[in-house]
Amino acid sequence: MFKALIVDDERLARAELKRLLAEYQDTIKVVAEAANADAALEKLASSDIDLVFLDVQMPGMTGVELAERIDTDIQFVFCTAFDQYAVDAFTLNAVDYLVKPINPQRLSQCIQKLQQDTSTTSNESGGITTENYLPDQHGLLLKFGDVNRIVKLAEIERFESVGNHCAVYSPSGKSWVHSSLSKVESRLDPRVFFKASRSELIRVDAIERIESGIKTGSFVAILISGQHIELSRRQAQTLKQLFSAF
Repeated sequence: MFKALIVDDERLARAELKRLLAEYQDTIKVVAEAANADAALEKLASSDIDLVFLDVQMPGMTGVELAERIDTDIQFVFCTAFDQYAVDAFTLNAVDYLVKPINPQRLSQCIQKLQQDTSTTSNESGGITTENYLPDQHGLLLKFGDVNRIVKLAEIERFESVGNHCAVYSPSGKSWVHSSLSKVESRLDPRVFFKASRSELIRVDAIERIESGIKTGSFVAILISGQHIELSRRQAQTLKQLFSAF
C-alpha cells in the first residue's frame, strides 16, 4: 500500500486525480494534498508518505525543483500538461510522467510500473548480501576520449545519473557506464558509496566536510575534489551517522 500526496495548484486537478486513484484503493491511499511546493514540504515532513504525484508548473517553486528536494526513499510521478519536462523527469528518476488530462489507461500503466518496481526492489534487497557487493579493487573498463582505461572502484569519487546512463568521476576524468543509477547502486556497498540524492552516489571517504546549504534546511557535502553535492536534512543526518563512532 502506497501512502500518496497529491501536489497541484489547481483544486479541480487534485480532485480529478484523487477520483481516478480511487480505483486503485487496494494499492494507493491518498493521505494528503498540497496546493504548492512549500505546503508539500510541510506535509512530507509531518506525514508518513512514500509516493508523490506532483504538477510541474506551480507558483513559486516548480515541481521539478520540489522533486530535487524529496528524499530518495520517496517515489514520485509527474502530472502536467507540459510534456517538454519529460527529460527532467527521468533525469530525476521519476517513476513515470503523466500528461494532463490524465488518461485512465495511462494511469493504469503507471500503477503497474509502481507495483513492478516495488516487487523488484524487494527481491533485490532480499537477495543482495555483502558478498554481492563489488570490492574496492574491482576494475571498470571506461573510455576517456579515444583511450580505454581500467579504473578501480577505489578511485571513483561519484556516480551521477544522466537519463538511463551514469557519469563516472575519477582522477582520470569523466566517463560513462551504460547502466541506471539504481543498478549501479545495487552492486555498491552503502557503507562505501552514499546516495546523496536521486541523481548522485558519492564515495564516503571522498567527502571533506558537510556545510549548510543556501536553501533552508538543506546541506552540502563538499568533496576533496572541490565538488559540491546538495543533501536534504534527512540525508545529511544519515551521512553524519556514518561518521559517528559512538
